[in-house]
Amino acid sequence: MAPQPSLMPSLRQGTPNASSEGGPTHVAIIMDGNGRWAKAKGLPRSLGHQAGVAALKTIVEAAPALGIDRMTVFGFSTENWRRPAGEVSELMKLLKFYVRSDLERLRRAGVRVHILGRRTGLPADILETIDQAEQSTAANSRFHLQVAFNYGGQADIIDAARAFAEAVKAGQAEPGDLTEDNFQAYLSTANGPPPDLIIRTSGERRLSNFLLWEAAYAEFVFQDVLWPDYGPADLKAAIEEFRTRERRYGGTDVNDALATG
Repeated sequence: MAPQPSLMPSLRQGTPNASSEGGPTHVAIIMDGNGRWAKAKGLPRSLGHQAGVAALKTIVEAAPALGIDRMTVFGFSTENWRRPAGEVSELMKLLKFYVRSDLERLRRAGVRVHILGRRTGLPADILETIDQAEQSTAANSRFHLQVAFNYGGQADIIDAARAFAEAVKAGQAEPGDLTEDNFQAYLSTANGPPPDLIIRTSGERRLSNFLLWEAAYAEFVFQDVLWPDYGPADLKAAIEEFRTRERRYGGTDVNDALATG
């Protein structure tokens, strides 16, 4: 269950969040293509996932120099439990490997790690790994890395709705109190702003149940690069594409309004 709203900032979805240079400060990535990368090379899928972890390390290192101070990546969805048991086990091991191999460097670099998604049903060793990652980096503020693990956008909205209903039942809220702002405070992403830019690699063009609420006013860039091959130049290209977009948040351009007035 998400923390109570009183503990979280009020951040309306769609609030402008770009840097002074016009680039995104919060980038979310659907890291797609590990399996196809491995298949193309005649390798087992597990090696594709390992190569994907290496790509993630590279991108996290490169992000601050590109004006990004928050990144949210899709690591394991609530639907991924449907995959073969061996692959699920490998993905669980990779989270542990990533934390154990890179946590100290992330801590020293000022990176705060936050894991989004449901904790129920996860193995005890994974829960321990999550706690270790979050607690050891809790004081950091230079860069914020959010890993969506056992996460689904629909599930997160359901959990938030259930939490609000429980608050009403406990007499802590009234049904009429519900607004976009205080509902957002029950989501697992409530500790930060929505993404400015959502990137999906591998050429696929869908959200796949990722950040459904938070994506309301995000810009989308789809890149035909398999995730293990993704590098800083690809991220920079996505940011350049973002800079060509005009973000109106449901409004109109001032010049357009004058012309049609």
